[in-house]
Amino acid sequence: MNYDQLKKTANGMVVKGKGILAADESTPTCTKRFESINVESTIVNRNKYRDLLFSTPGMEEYISGVIMYDETIRQSTIDMGIPFAEYLMSKNVIPGIKVDMGVKPLALHFNEKITEGLDGLQQRLENYYTLGARFAKWRAVITIGDGTPTNACINANAHALARYAALCQETSIVPIVEPEIIMDGNHTVLTCYDVSIKTFSKVFEELDMHNIYLEGIVLKPNMVVSGIGCLEQASVEEVSERTVECLRETVPDEVPGCAFLSGGQSNQDATAHLNKMNAEYGGNLPWNLTFSYGRALQNSALEAWRGEDQNIVIAQEAFYQRAKYNSLATWGKYSHQMEEVVA
Repeated sequence: MNYDQLKKTANGMVVKGKGILAADESTPTCTKRFESINVESTIVNRNKYRDLLFSTPGMEEYISGVIMYDETIRQSTIDMGIPFAEYLMSKNVIPGIKVDMGVKPLALHFNEKITEGLDGLQQRLENYYTLGARFAKWRAVITIGDGTPTNACINANAHALARYAALCQETSIVPIVEPEIIMDGNHTVLTCYDVSIKTFSKVFEELDMHNIYLEGIVLKPNMVVSGIGCLEQASVEEVSERTVECLRETVPDEVPGCAFLSGGQSNQDATAHLNKMNAEYGGNLPWNLTFSYGRALQNSALEAWRGEDQNIVIAQEAFYQRAKYNSLATWGKYSHQMEEVVA
C-alpha cells in the first residue's frame, strides 16, 4: 500500500477544473445505448466509440480520469494500436476500472439491491494494476420506496463498499466510493436528503472501521434531488443547498473531493446543479466538488456519432463542449445561456 501514490492519484482525479468520464458501461448497458441510435453493439463498434471519446482533441483539458469496463481496458486505439490505459496516461489522464459485478436482489428484502463482486477481487485488482488502472469504481444502489431503504440494505452495501475500498488501497489503487440513492420514485427532495444523510454516514462509519485512508479515496455521491415521479421538482437552488448541507454533515474533511454522478439527470440539469454548488459554496468547503458523469457527458456525442465514421469529428466536438461546460461548472462559471448560443 503506497500512501503517497494513493494521495497523489486521488488529488489528481479531483483537481480543480477537471472531472472524471464514466465510460464503464457494461456490455448490456452499452448495447441499450447503441440500440437507441440504431447501431449494432459489437466489440468493434464499442472499441470505435470508446476510441472516439478518448482521442477527442483537448479532452485532457477537462477530463482528469476515465473509468473503463473490463473489455475496454483490454482494448487499444484504432489508429496506432496503443492500449487505452497507456494512451490515456500519455495525455495525463488517469486510467480507472469498474470492478463490481453489478447489483442483485438483496435476499429477503423486496425491491432492494446488493452489489456483488468481492470474490476474487484482490486478484482482479492486481491484474488491473498491471494493465495500468490506478483507480477503481464500485457502485452501491439504494432505492427509496414504500418501506425502503431498510437498515439491512444500507448496512450491507456500506460494508461491501468498505471491503472493496480496503482491497483497492492494499493494491495502491484509489477506490471511488459510490453510494447512489437512485432517482426512481416519487419521493421528495427532503426524503432524498434524509436517506442520503443516513447512507453516507453509514458508509463513512464502515470506512473508518476498515481503516480506510481517506486522503486516498474519492467519493462519488448522488446529488440530493427529487424523485423522477415527484410532482414538485426541487429547484436548482434547493438541490444545491440540500446537497452541500448533506455533504457537510457526513463527509470528513480528509476526503480530497466529491465527484458527483449524474444519476439520470439531463445534461443541462447535471451541469447547472454542479455549477450552483460551486458558485455558492465552492470556496468554503474542505473538498473539491466535481463531476464523474456518464450519460451527461456522452449523450450528445452518441447522438452525433450514430455509428458513422464521417460523424466522428462532430461527435468529438459535442463531447468536448460538454466536458468544457462541466469544467466551467466546477468553477461556478457556467450559465444556461451558453447552451442557447451553441444551439
